Amino acid sequence: MPPPTPLDAYDTRILAELQADARLTMAELGRRVHLSQPAVTERVRKLEAAGVITGYRATVNLGALGYGIRALVRVGRCDYGRMVRHIEESAEIVNAWNITGEDSWVFEIAVVDVAHLDRVVSQMCLLSETSTSIILKALREHRVMLPPATAGDP
Repeated sequence: MPPPTPLDAYDTRILAELQADARLTMAELGRRVHLSQPAVTERVRKLEAAGVITGYRATVNLGALGYGIRALVRVGRCDYGRMVRHIEESAEIVNAWNITGEDSWVFEIAVVDVAHLDRVVSQMCLLSETSTSIILKALREHRVMLPPATAGDP
């Protein structure tokens, strides 16, 4: 992994503002971080080019789309290639993490109801042993992330 891109206070403030509202105009972003519009535009372009900013997206309410249940599914040891194909083909998998430990994968899935959950998990059971937990409430999602503090920082 390449070393982290060094960021100054302006870059950090730009990241905080864009993570809170990616729809800000460059002029408004500049006002909020006390830079001119051309200066903030150049900094955002550099953050994108360095791979610090990897994209912009709308966050949607899955419940409002009709997905009444979100769940975490832990998947045991399995054939990596088959699982990757399954992930690519499954519309219900919102997030997929290949992990270390006893399990090989953790998925966040979104389904309409319990019957839909049963169908999705049953398909995964054909590939490996699974363990499923329904998400009752999310207390923190999409947290604004900034660079870690350095050892000398208070």
